[in-house]
Amino acid sequence: MTAGRLLLIVPLAYLAIFFIYPLGSIFARSLGDESNFGFEPFSILLNDPYYLGRIWFTIWQAVVSTLLTLAIGLPAAFLFARYEFPGKTLLKAISSLPFVMPTIVVAMGFTALFGAQGLVNSALMTMFGLDNPPVRITNTLTIIFMAHAFYNYAIIVRIVSALWSNLDPNLEGSAKMLGAGSIQTFYHVTLPLLLPAIISASLLSFAFSFTSFGVVLVLGGPEYSTLEVSIYELTAKLFRLPLAGALAIIQLGFTYFFLLLYSKFQEQSAVRVDLKPRESTSRHPTRWKEKIFVVAIILMLLTLLSPLVALVVRWITLDGGFATNQMANLFSDDRGSYFHLSPVTIIWNSLRFALITVAISLIIGTIISYTITNVNRRWRNLSDALVMLPLGVSAVTLGFGYIIALGRPPIDLRGSWLILVIAHSLVAYPFVIRSLLPVLKGMNSNLREAAAVLGANPARVFLLVELPLIAPALLVGATFAFAVSMGEFGASLILVRVEFTTMPVAIFRFLGLPGTANLGMALGMSCLLMVVVSLGFIAIERFRYKGIGGF
Repeated sequence: MTAGRLLLIVPLAYLAIFFIYPLGSIFARSLGDESNFGFEPFSILLNDPYYLGRIWFTIWQAVVSTLLTLAIGLPAAFLFARYEFPGKTLLKAISSLPFVMPTIVVAMGFTALFGAQGLVNSALMTMFGLDNPPVRITNTLTIIFMAHAFYNYAIIVRIVSALWSNLDPNLEGSAKMLGAGSIQTFYHVTLPLLLPAIISASLLSFAFSFTSFGVVLVLGGPEYSTLEVSIYELTAKLFRLPLAGALAIIQLGFTYFFLLLYSKFQEQSAVRVDLKPRESTSRHPTRWKEKIFVVAIILMLLTLLSPLVALVVRWITLDGGFATNQMANLFSDDRGSYFHLSPVTIIWNSLRFALITVAISLIIGTIISYTITNVNRRWRNLSDALVMLPLGVSAVTLGFGYIIALGRPPIDLRGSWLILVIAHSLVAYPFVIRSLLPVLKGMNSNLREAAAVLGANPARVFLLVELPLIAPALLVGATFAFAVSMGEFGASLILVRVEFTTMPVAIFRFLGLPGTANLGMALGMSCLLMVVVSLGFIAIERFRYKGIGGF
């Protein structure tokens, strides 16, 4: 057996133990316990109007969220694909920040902007002398839809603009020469070429809204519980594990179906037309209508970032304080009694778990990427889809699987911080694969062969030839894994013990406590988490291989 096949045992064993086994345990638990083994939990769910309502609500709210996301994302995708303007690269980078923001921070941002004491209501009450906040959209569908669109519009922008910017503009020019107007040209020429990319981006956005947890939990009321929130409540509050398992299986079925459709349309997005370099397809706006459009979309994108700005402003101005006072409170030990931990310890928990997650994700992701690159072409897409399956499983479902699978012999990780790191790494390692695969597929195989002819063994070939070439992609994958771990909320909320509390869990629990001090702590941790993740995303944009390697 070669060294490569021996290394492959590591990720295969890791996925078998920490992914397949927990999912199998969920399925077994969904069939009931030993004394009542059968499909009764499914029968209860499918005959209960409440849970049928949760399924229906989860689907249609994801549809509406996706449509709103498309309405925002498509004009922005056109802007980045067809026009050049000062600050374009910076604007594209910062407009993509919401996608890598932890959901709990996004929810906090909308609360800071539209809450009863948020910036919008405070400004309106001051301006018009009102006694009560005029804008009341917290715990409503409106704010859930807005938060989902805010969180996911970058998916539409990234996927659609990547194809749109490479479409030959001569195709549209030919249609106009034949007498077609702008609308007819778009409908009959551009849209058919873009449709696979639009559909695949929409399905991915739909999947994220369908499995939404942190946004719905913080911003929605009890009547707006999605499947994800219902699984959490059945597991952590009601302790009805068979029902939670059955609901998790139902959710898994829906999610895998959506991801299969996504894979199909993503493959079709590689249209067979002459693609042009981006430099030859974009231009500076010259007509006044074009200039108005560019300015309007830029203002819209900057406005979309207002929840993150409001989060910082709300933290700094809370209770008439200053940023220095709020920062001092954040690193103080005086307000950690609820967790029996100081905020510094909570921050350190998140940092060390994220660093360990990065190490595991790099090892697993690199081995899998090399394996996929070297397998037969007919099996390559199937292998790629299989190893990406953890992205199709919600974090809450994964955490629930760990509770019932890894809390008893032969693998008992109850009370260990390892269970958190394992959950984080399963969500993070696919980002390493997506960052590394484009580089490996584009690497010249003659370099390896030349090094081997000169007497280098495989280990030296990797260290001296390949590693310097893939290092930027590895850095991108590492920063993605770090950001994912820092912001992971769903699985952590279910699995975490008090002594291992992470920043997203602490933010959520501080929000549930009364008093300005606890609110200030939640806002401060949210801002700090936002800064850390933002720096990671800036690093991703700096080191991304030829602009690719992302979702």
